[in-house]
Amino acid sequence: MSTARLLRLMARTGRVTEPLTPPSEADLQVREGFEAPRALRGSVQVRHVDAGSCNGCELELGAAFGPVYDAERIGARLVASPRHADVVTVSGVVTRNMAEPLINTVDATPHPRVVVSIGNCTRGCGVFAGSYAVAGSVDDFVEVDVHVPGCPPSPEAIIAALRVVTGR
Repeated sequence: MSTARLLRLMARTGRVTEPLTPPSEADLQVREGFEAPRALRGSVQVRHVDAGSCNGCELELGAAFGPVYDAERIGARLVASPRHADVVTVSGVVTRNMAEPLINTVDATPHPRVVVSIGNCTRGCGVFAGSYAVAGSVDDFVEVDVHVPGCPPSPEAIIAALRVVTGR
């Protein structure tokens, strides 16, 4: 079934209330003065850190690397070790137990590296603000280069952020 036909069907059944528009790179919040490192152009290895999220962002990140959205087609690949990574993606608020592991993971990533925060909770702590378990937002612990807004952000938005990093 084509995408257009599926959207018409969903609109007819009332499941779509607003038109689906994929996010653009303009929706991303890029750190002032950030320029993608020349060494990372073309392909990047991504290490993800869940600093204390509700797992909504992880589901969308998994979908971005799944067969439908296929982030590997733009040269992004998930890796298990920060020592093999070029990009560190972080989701969720930073809990007290994850503050030190987050800093250690970013420090273990070789230069040049890029830090991408995924979701609204990484900025301002979202619904978790004020909790006894929250140590702060990601910006309080590491310098974030690209922020992907959304609760949770769509796989297209995550891929748009990776496109900014890879220059594709």
